[in-house]
Amino acid sequence: MARGGINKAVVQTARLAILARGEHPSIDAVRIEMGNTGSKTTIHRYLKELDDGVEPVATSSEPIDDELTGLVSRLAQRLKEQAQEPIDQARAQFEQQRKDLEIQLADAQEANSELQQQYELQTLALTQESDTLQNTLSMLQTEQTRNAGLNQALADFELRLQDKDEQIRSLEEKHLHARDALEHYRNAVKEQREQEQRRHEGQVQQIQMELRQAQQSALVRQDEITQLHRDNERLLTENRGTLRELSLLQEQLKQTHTRQDQLLEQVNRIDSERTLLQERLRAALLESQSLKQNVEEQSQINKALEIELLKTQASLDESVRLAAVVATAPDAAKAD
Repeated sequence: MARGGINKAVVQTARLAILARGEHPSIDAVRIEMGNTGSKTTIHRYLKELDDGVEPVATSSEPIDDELTGLVSRLAQRLKEQAQEPIDQARAQFEQQRKDLEIQLADAQEANSELQQQYELQTLALTQESDTLQNTLSMLQTEQTRNAGLNQALADFELRLQDKDEQIRSLEEKHLHARDALEHYRNAVKEQREQEQRRHEGQVQQIQMELRQAQQSALVRQDEITQLHRDNERLLTENRGTLRELSLLQEQLKQTHTRQDQLLEQVNRIDSERTLLQERLRAALLESQSLKQNVEEQSQINKALEIELLKTQASLDESVRLAAVVATAPDAAKAD
């Protein structure tokens, strides 16, 4: 069935116009005469019907060679047209396959570009996480160093506290010795006074003198005891200050331990995130390699199609050459 409004009358008009110019009414010539419209198969069918329906008015008067030449020319033209149609179909099919492969290649390249961008972004994120981990490790090392310093300071304070305790114990022992000595002295003085009172009243003056000396010694001892009490109170005050400093240091040490635990937890979290990013990066690399392999396979398929196209074109060229030989055969016969 004719397409685009082409019918037998239009084909006949174009054929007669070509014959009027003294040219051969081939399928391509008729199609060009009609403005490049119509199917070649339909045009060929109409031309065949027109050729079959021509009345052989002058056939009986024409030589047999001219009739054979015309017949061979028409056969050659039909062979050429029949050979051209599968060539056109093969070319159209090849062009469609080539366009499809180009679209697939463009899609693969676009996907590869997206994967490459994802790879670069993940690499950048991994680098940033590594920097953060390094900074956190540096902070942890600094806190550990500070913690070691606080532990050393705490040990020093404990040693000082032990020294203070030793001093307090020593002062308390001195205080006890002084009290015992004073008590012993009072007892001795009392005993001596009673003995002196019993022995002789005449020695009262001497005893009183000795008593004054003893009282002076007692005053000296009392001053010493008073000084010992003051030293004791001072040491107790220093001990309370040292205990307050020790409490503050223990609180700081506790805060340092808490901060250290938080930093360790942060390090573990960052390490887990880095492991996850490395796993994603590995999956992206595997997918990128798979896409590259697909692109290489498509390239090989394209090369195979190009080789097949070259073979098809060579076969078509050979068919065209044979058709041309067949077409020139009537001219050669006519010349003979």
